[in-house]
Amino acid sequence: MSTNKKAFVRYMTLDRCFANRGRFYTIKDLLQACNEALSELYPNEKGISERQLYDDIAFMESTQGWSIPLDRIKDGRYTYYRYSDPDFSINRRPLTMDELNRVKAAMEVLTHFIGLPQFEWIYEILPILSDRLGVSGLGSSRPVIDLHSNRDFTGLKYIDPFYQAIVNEVVLEVTYQSFDKPVPETFYYHPYYLKEYNNRWFVFGFNEAAGKHTWNLALDRVVDIKQTTRTYEKFEFDWESFFYDIVGVTRYDNAELQTIELIVYPESAPYVYHKPLHPSQRARFEGDRLRVTLKVIPNRELIQLILTYGKNIEVVSPASLRQIISQELAEACRLYNTDKK
Repeated sequence: MSTNKKAFVRYMTLDRCFANRGRFYTIKDLLQACNEALSELYPNEKGISERQLYDDIAFMESTQGWSIPLDRIKDGRYTYYRYSDPDFSINRRPLTMDELNRVKAAMEVLTHFIGLPQFEWIYEILPILSDRLGVSGLGSSRPVIDLHSNRDFTGLKYIDPFYQAIVNEVVLEVTYQSFDKPVPETFYYHPYYLKEYNNRWFVFGFNEAAGKHTWNLALDRVVDIKQTTRTYEKFEFDWESFFYDIVGVTRYDNAELQTIELIVYPESAPYVYHKPLHPSQRARFEGDRLRVTLKVIPNRELIQLILTYGKNIEVVSPASLRQIISQELAEACRLYNTDKK
């Protein structure tokens, strides 16, 4: 186990001893208490030395620690240690102004999740934090931060049911309306993973009818879901690796990883340099232009991303992607043809 965890055990033990008004603790008593606490968690390791104990006490008294109010009471040849303030504890130490400001900033961020599924607990925790920490004024001052979230997204109500089904391993009966189907279809679905992309939520899981474990559903296309008593089929899978090679959520079957080469022109070059298009991005400036390489599996989200830059990004290779982008831009130009009647 890490040294930090062991130090935390020692600090908590010393805090309890210093706060105990029913007993006096000498250095030997404190050493015994610390080593007993450590031996319960780490029975195969040696205890700490007396020197380490003195170092721990010095740290707790320092401003880098908790600035504890520690008395050293002399009684003959013994010295006893206890808090001068009987109500003090490192667990009850008041926050500094800097800490309070950090807590308040974090609470301001939390307020932006109110109203979203799975975040109902925020209604309860914010008043408690405000009362216990003396942090007030949330919502009463002018806003200074905005988190972009699509609260009108029609699939939000399904985030929590899918999340609960994943955690509790429940098979769902899903009624789903695809963009390319005239009527909804119903199938049994074993959900595994939720993902947000571009202000839309998606769930990945096993579609029994299709026999595929990475079946992607857009939550805004879900019509209805019902819990079933069917046996849940577990699926051990590295979802982070699954998404690493793509932009967005679409990964085509048997698609291969490709090296995409782009030229980003001056207007967008600094932006793309500091905000990469994908984690695999490698970039270098050539004058005021940026040459970018990506290692991804091309999909529709990549195409849409490139198109958002318009004239400021050119696809160099592969030729197939360059042709797709060229055709998309040509079609767009035709829509704005001045000769069009």
